[in-house]
Amino acid sequence: MKRSFPKSDTAARARTRVETLQSRLSDRLADLDARHGEGVRPEPVEWLRDDGRHGGGVRYQLGDTVAFDRASVNVSVVHYDDDPTKQLGSATAISTIVHPRFARAPSMHMHISWTEMRDGRGYWRMMADLNPSIPYDDDRAAFAKALRDAAPAAYDEAAAQGDRYFWIPALGRHRGVTHFYLEAWNTGDFDRDDALATTVGEATIDTYHRLVDQAYRTRVAEPGDAEAQLEYHTLYLFQVLTLDRGTTSGLLVHDQNDVGIMGSLPSHVDGTLLASWADRVPAPQGALVEALAAIVGPHRQPVTVEKKAALAQAVRTHYRAHPEALDLQAAGNVVPPTVANHRG
Repeated sequence: MKRSFPKSDTAARARTRVETLQSRLSDRLADLDARHGEGVRPEPVEWLRDDGRHGGGVRYQLGDTVAFDRASVNVSVVHYDDDPTKQLGSATAISTIVHPRFARAPSMHMHISWTEMRDGRGYWRMMADLNPSIPYDDDRAAFAKALRDAAPAAYDEAAAQGDRYFWIPALGRHRGVTHFYLEAWNTGDFDRDDALATTVGEATIDTYHRLVDQAYRTRVAEPGDAEAQLEYHTLYLFQVLTLDRGTTSGLLVHDQNDVGIMGSLPSHVDGTLLASWADRVPAPQGALVEALAAIVGPHRQPVTVEKKAALAQAVRTHYRAHPEALDLQAAGNVVPPTVANHRG
């Protein structure tokens, strides 16, 4: 079957927005791989929700190239036009993560989505954060300035909420070096909010493209870089699979895109290091960390497709057994109803 799409006009406009941003970022990644790699372009992979009856998505993926460790640019459009029992009408999103191969080029995460309830109420979610293995103050400042310029009226709120959301209590640090996060954003003017989503997305993509290009052109690898990158990639997996509400809610709602949802994970992590953090988290999260580490394996290990599927199932099994543990996950100023509680 083919994917179906929601009937809502605002959902259709949001779809145009995220697909345009997807094309923009995919083109920028192809340009970077042409400049600093082998000229590999991201490849599209389609997935279907309930055989397409409730939508699905397309992700452009790139990995194991000279320039990129892992990159996933996923657009999903899910809806329930045919199911009046659902409070959620539709959810339209671009979710992306890019991990360059070069340890001195930063990773980047971006998520922009429009969620619409059955009664017509809706809201935007806008996230962008810079995630380096080896931080550079100039990169942090440039990324933060681009987002401040893109959203001057909302930046202070977004930066504060992002810093709160991406804090890792067990490790006493943030996941990234600068964060932008607007949750449940709706000024009452869809045109204005759509324009903000456009500006934030384009600023994120274009600034990141420039920073990675600059890193490849001007920086030189040093001893210890591979170890620093492996440690950071392990921290990234730890944060995503134990704290990130968006990832968890996606896994609890359905199991039809587990590998796509796990597309944010880097190619290798250190399972021994991951296991060492199990006693730093509150109960019952230690059991989850131990389960994840057992799947990964000891020391430096590849995160294969099979392991991604197993990691997704481990997260799903843990929260179904311990729904109270959802309260231990990261939160911004507002926890929207679509991700607050998935107790099934």
